[in-house]
Amino acid sequence: MSELSVKHLLGIKYLNEADIQLIFETADNFKEVINRAIKKVPSLRDITIANIFFENSTRTKLSFELAQKRLSADVINFSAAQSSVKKGETLIDTVNNILSMKVDMVVMRHPNPGAGIFLSKHVNAAIVNAGDGAHEHPTQALLDSYSIRERLGDVAGKKVVIVGDILHSRVALSNIFALKLQGAEVKVCGPKTLLPKHIESLGVTVETNLRKALNWCDVANMLRIQNERLDISYFPTTREYTQQFGVNRAVLDSLDKEIVIMHPGPINRGVEITSEVADSDQSIILDQVENGVAVRMAVMYLLASKIK
Repeated sequence: MSELSVKHLLGIKYLNEADIQLIFETADNFKEVINRAIKKVPSLRDITIANIFFENSTRTKLSFELAQKRLSADVINFSAAQSSVKKGETLIDTVNNILSMKVDMVVMRHPNPGAGIFLSKHVNAAIVNAGDGAHEHPTQALLDSYSIRERLGDVAGKKVVIVGDILHSRVALSNIFALKLQGAEVKVCGPKTLLPKHIESLGVTVETNLRKALNWCDVANMLRIQNERLDISYFPTTREYTQQFGVNRAVLDSLDKEIVIMHPGPINRGVEITSEVADSDQSIILDQVENGVAVRMAVMYLLASKIK
């Protein structure tokens, strides 16, 4: 059996292309499982996984939990918002307490970039980064690429534009790494104030005209404006943002070709995309949600096989 080149999933930048293909092939098998009448497999029956979320999360947390239950793992859920972290407990204390319960794997979301890397050096468990600040969100990028592969047959050679708040988005960064690794062409599009200064150094091109970007691409990944991370005003009004960078039915119909629409969620309906676009045949948003469970099952299964 081939195995991952890494012991943890800390970010896409630590993976190679063979790792991504192995995760996808494994996810293909699990996708078959979750569409059966009996959706569980005993693959991780002896593994205990702790979900530690220092930031709010609904979709990612539910997706991981469902994936863990489908694999028959034992699951501990820990939400820092209701915990001793509020009383001044450090990250390392929290995790050591959880590890003293003999946990094999930790799925962690944390507001500080690099929290997962810090953790992986100090605790003896496999770490899955479920989002660290505005840094990386590797499982989201994997499920996004997996969904493109499912709809278009392959990621290599495809043209993907990521639209919106690139500056604050861990999804954008992980997607850029994953797409480039698989041989896709990537553009970013958004207001100049929401594009990082040296983004071209990652091998992507910048386009500030949405219409041009959409006419160029095969796939448009529409990001939401992360209001919770906007410490200053990066654009005049939401309405103005929507006029320049929002996608509605009329915009899609005016293009020279049919493109695929993606969104990592949660959607601000009527801001970055209208309901009509989100719920259309061109949208693979619900496929992304379903694929998220299969991809996360694959990641945890492959990492668990490396736990000694």
